[in-house]
Amino acid sequence: MSAVTTAPIVATGGFRQGLRDYIALMKPRIILLLEVTALAGMMVAYSGFPPWDLVLAVLGGGALAAGGANAINMWFDRDIDAEMYRTRQRPIPAGRVQPRSALIFGVTLNVIAFVVIAARANVLAAGLTLTATLVYVFVYTMALKRTTPQNIVIGGAAGAFPPVIGYVALTGALDMTALYMFMIVFFWTPPHFWALALRLNGDYGRAHVPMMPQVRGRASTARQILLYSVVLTAISLLLVVRGFGLFYLVSALLLGGAFIVLSVLTMRDGGTRWARRTFEYSLLYLALLFGAMVVDVLIRVA
Repeated sequence: MSAVTTAPIVATGGFRQGLRDYIALMKPRIILLLEVTALAGMMVAYSGFPPWDLVLAVLGGGALAAGGANAINMWFDRDIDAEMYRTRQRPIPAGRVQPRSALIFGVTLNVIAFVVIAARANVLAAGLTLTATLVYVFVYTMALKRTTPQNIVIGGAAGAFPPVIGYVALTGALDMTALYMFMIVFFWTPPHFWALALRLNGDYGRAHVPMMPQVRGRASTARQILLYSVVLTAISLLLVVRGFGLFYLVSALLLGGAFIVLSVLTMRDGGTRWARRTFEYSLLYLALLFGAMVVDVLIRVA
């Protein structure tokens, strides 16, 4: 057998393919929504648009940290990714990137992110960024994902850090506004992810991942989606206590009401049509809700 066929593959297809593979390890589509919430947290804290260099440092550092965490997640989950139709063509299970290379890549990105955010914002914001990665990697990916259907409920806390990081980058301290923003994303994550899991139930079953539909069944999962959407809507209204005004209040009620209606339709649907629509709406919901926070702040300071 030739040396060419026995040599380990780090990346195939040349520089462009290798670049695409390493970008894919970062899961950029997921990062985009996190960046929206982080920017909203910054603008709420600043009551406007903060200095450009600070925005670039926090969003750039946040993207590197989240991308690094995703790369480490792919390194650890390479065995189950190979079993699922949705993920088997990812760079590691497809053999285009070596697992060790992906791990080094992920760790390096997080080191850079910590340095960038600590240098331009503050150590607390950098520490929270690193904490988010540790929760995602060690709590969700390694400890919970393969052991309990509550994996996304607890481990999903990692995705709730970005608005807090953005807020703390400006204020240098935590307060109830930051906590409420954290809680919004925390309670948004389960109905968002479970709506997706209803559609991909077979994939998770092949990989033996105990997602809620696999363990509790479709009906129970749909009821949980409805319950969390109601709780999420109630929690979103807590920001009114922190001084948010009529625009935000109406927006939160309308957006939450639509989430609840879709959850009811998902619960009544025996297929996946409304689960798909609920999942898609959940992405729009989070972006619009945090956008409403920003607009409300700008209205009040105008």
